[in-house]
Amino acid sequence: MRLLFPFSAIVGQEAMKAALLLNAVDPSLGGVLIRGQKGTGKSTAVRALAPLLPEIEAIKDCPYNSEPSEPAGFSVSGRESSSPARPIEIVRKRMPFVELPLNATEDRLAGTLHLEKVLQTGERQFEPGLLAAANRGVLYVDEVNLLDDHLVDMLLDAAASGVNLVEREGISISHPSRFALIGTMNPEEGELRPQLLDRFGLCASVDPLANETDRERVIRNHLDFQADGNRFLAEWKESQLLIADQIQWARLHLAEVAVPDRVISATARLTAALQIPGHRAEISIVKAARAHAALLETQTVTDEDLRTAAHLVLFHRLPASPLDTPEALRDKIDKALARITVPGLPNDRETGREADVPLIDDFDEAAENMQIPGAHAAGSILFSFLKKKSLKKSFQPTNASAR
Repeated sequence: MRLLFPFSAIVGQEAMKAALLLNAVDPSLGGVLIRGQKGTGKSTAVRALAPLLPEIEAIKDCPYNSEPSEPAGFSVSGRESSSPARPIEIVRKRMPFVELPLNATEDRLAGTLHLEKVLQTGERQFEPGLLAAANRGVLYVDEVNLLDDHLVDMLLDAAASGVNLVEREGISISHPSRFALIGTMNPEEGELRPQLLDRFGLCASVDPLANETDRERVIRNHLDFQADGNRFLAEWKESQLLIADQIQWARLHLAEVAVPDRVISATARLTAALQIPGHRAEISIVKAARAHAALLETQTVTDEDLRTAAHLVLFHRLPASPLDTPEALRDKIDKALARITVPGLPNDRETGREADVPLIDDFDEAAENMQIPGAHAAGSILFSFLKKKSLKKSFQPTNASAR
């Protein structure tokens, strides 16, 4: 079995990690695009997310990971809804994580005839593809900007409708295809088609670590993992469980997080000021801010949540020229946030308003300690909070304590 580098051991890159966690909490965000130069840990982080994904209830042996409440036409063998009802067995399984290789064929992605069955029995039977396997889970594409156009078209159709329609040699079948699309890319190798770019709810730009201490930690973690992967995973087990539990808790309490009218108003002003095309952006900002608040175990969305969400949602949607750097785009978002948040969106966690009462007792102290230069970079508040919660449990990885 292949060992995956632990998510919690990834050094820095808070924006990338925060985007992945937000999408795990609310898959309706539509997915994450991670942009960055080669060797910055993009693929490592995405694959490390898989063991942290929560469990779902599904029909046993169903290739579409069907919900027990889904109609029979979406069940095990793609039979029509008029097929005789069969008793179903419900199982709990890890949310699917499916990787789409760049050289995949259209049949492998969408599904095709089961040739072995045809040759053996003469009966035509549908063989589900990767879109079926990824239903209710994550579909990951490495180097997504290099994906063939015909596969991109299929992804766009499935992502827009939530259904995969396949017609092959007399067989016509549709099955649910609701998945979060995660893609990684190096902008130096080319850009994405605008239609696909807009389908990603969140986007994080990954830069090489500038701090020498962080770079040293990357080297040490890599060497330790290669030397004894099982031991390294054991050292980070408690930290991994903390993040997995945090995702599960946030998913269970997501609907309880209140979104004040002033947050919705500020979001509308922000997207209008930045001249963001369409309306998918403002919806995604509110959803991402709510998921961020849920991960922080708070009851109401505040400006901290809005700030993080805005950076992750707007980065790839800003009207920009080829000369604009990631830093320039982030600065543009920050300036717009400053204009819309100062008069109308006070920081509840700093003012102590009753509208946002933390559900854990030490968050006030944690928030105070987080007010440092650069603390409002996307994801930094979230991971400062998780670090505080980890210390509260008196956990410290062996490597971190020894060095």
